[in-house]
Amino acid sequence: MHKIFTMPFSEVYPHYVNKLARKGRTKNELHEVIHWLTGFDEKALKNHLAKQTSFKDFFKAAKLNSKAKLITGSICGVKIAEIEDPLMKKIRYLDKLVDELAKGKTMEKVLRK
Repeated sequence: MHKIFTMPFSEVYPHYVNKLARKGRTKNELHEVIHWLTGFDEKALKNHLAKQTSFKDFFKAAKLNSKAKLITGSICGVKIAEIEDPLMKKIRYLDKLVDELAKGKTMEKVLRK
């Protein structure tokens, strides 16, 4: 099992916020992306952050967007299509969406509209 699976989502979340802030993107945009991918509204997201939910339990509770399979490309040098572990794929989906926001893509493109 990968170490990140048991890591609290709340430990990585500030890194997402800071990465996007450095690129002129907002926490609200991050929350929009998380909502799109997981179905978590603001209350549910805050609950997961407060409870220090592990990535495993975070994605177990999520209702993954049916368009998530349209997220392609590479993240950390690994092609998303080649990731076999379903949980790792979901984590990398989120990483990829955050990367796309940081690179300045429009929200419409990031959310596969």
